[in-house]
Amino acid sequence: MGKLEGKVAVITGGASGIGLATAQEFINNGAKVVIFSRGQEALDAAVEQLGSNSYAVQGDVTNHADLERLFSETTSKYGGVDTLFVNVGKGKLAPVEDTDEAFFDDMMDVNFKGSYFTLQKGIKSLNDKASVIMTTSYLNEVGFGGSSLLSASKAALRSVVRVASAELAPRGIRVNAVSPGPIGTPFWGKIGLPDDVLTGAAEAITAQTALKRFGDPEEVAKAVLFLASDDSSYIIGEEIAVQGGINSI
Repeated sequence: MGKLEGKVAVITGGASGIGLATAQEFINNGAKVVIFSRGQEALDAAVEQLGSNSYAVQGDVTNHADLERLFSETTSKYGGVDTLFVNVGKGKLAPVEDTDEAFFDDMMDVNFKGSYFTLQKGIKSLNDKASVIMTTSYLNEVGFGGSSLLSASKAALRSVVRVASAELAPRGIRVNAVSPGPIGTPFWGKIGLPDDVLTGAAEAITAQTALKRFGDPEEVAKAVLFLASDDSSYIIGEEIAVQGGINSI
């Protein structure tokens, strides 16, 4: 029997990268999984890969109506939610000096505000003793040039994990975070760096990891499964690092 047998999970950003790998891991462990993303084509491909225990809802985390529809469709199809993986994230880099208000709003709307209201809209759909996991980042602990908004938005989510844990603990709902280090996903290709600069940055980051490689999305998915399952039943308000030793060795 799988660790999530008979459970219902919702994953934002579930059509690619860590979200898709986690959806597959959850399904392999017996869950019904609803994935949420903006691109319908990517969602269709993901559902084809994941199979009959998956369901896709197209929408944007910055749109409250889309979030409300995500949870209404989920509860209508499967019932209450046992695991909510708040995983959508946007990563673009710019020095503080060159950051304008539009860039600030775009980053914070997706990474912080969108994640915050995903949690808020989902609370009424959560079953008692549910698990909530938010994706933060190792960048919330280091001074990586150009990452002020990415780092700040993820640090804000780390604080939300603590506060939401205090608020939801009376229902037995555990809120935790998974903090990926450098992971080989489409995320890195979208941060706005030229190819040659991106290659150089990847080489520098790889050199800083103890394991001398980028991680795989499936390695993060294993940690998310742990936080979603009863294996982590006495863990609440914490952040689990999946970072290849980049911050600790």
